[in-house]
Amino acid sequence: MKQDRFLLGILIFIGLLVIAALALFFIRQDTQVYGADDTPEGIIRNYALALQKQDFQRAYNYLADKDNKPTYDAFRHAFLTNQLDVSSNALQVGSIQYLNSGEATVSVSVLYAGGGPFTQSWSSTDTATLVQQGGAWKLSYMPYPWEEVICAPFAVSTFMR
Repeated sequence: MKQDRFLLGILIFIGLLVIAALALFFIRQDTQVYGADDTPEGIIRNYALALQKQDFQRAYNYLADKDNKPTYDAFRHAFLTNQLDVSSNALQVGSIQYLNSGEATVSVSVLYAGGGPFTQSWSSTDTATLVQQGGAWKLSYMPYPWEEVICAPFAVSTFMR
């Protein structure tokens, strides 16, 4: 009889832990908010956050107007069909260097998630480039996997085949 009560107590405790864990999971979802758009670091952070939130119009507005800029529909379609997927990657913004010609370079570490339970995540460091257009900072280059959308005129159409 005492063992039954003890086992019941353990099961109730485990059930309460599961309920608490689920409550925390759902409460803490999507707590990141956009920051200021007036610095190159802010643009990079907001661009990555917009893609994470699937706010494709906002992410598209951060791209520089260049000859090889994809159309909004091609940009959006590449993400919706998972031809481009940045959901398992993260960005860490580093130092910034302002250039004289209205350009800025930002050191960016891209964190890649491991593909399975026994693979480790890894990172690479690259540089993002931004230009000022119309008084606002715009992305002209981002490291892999984001650069297919920004830099290569053929990349989005290649993914859409």
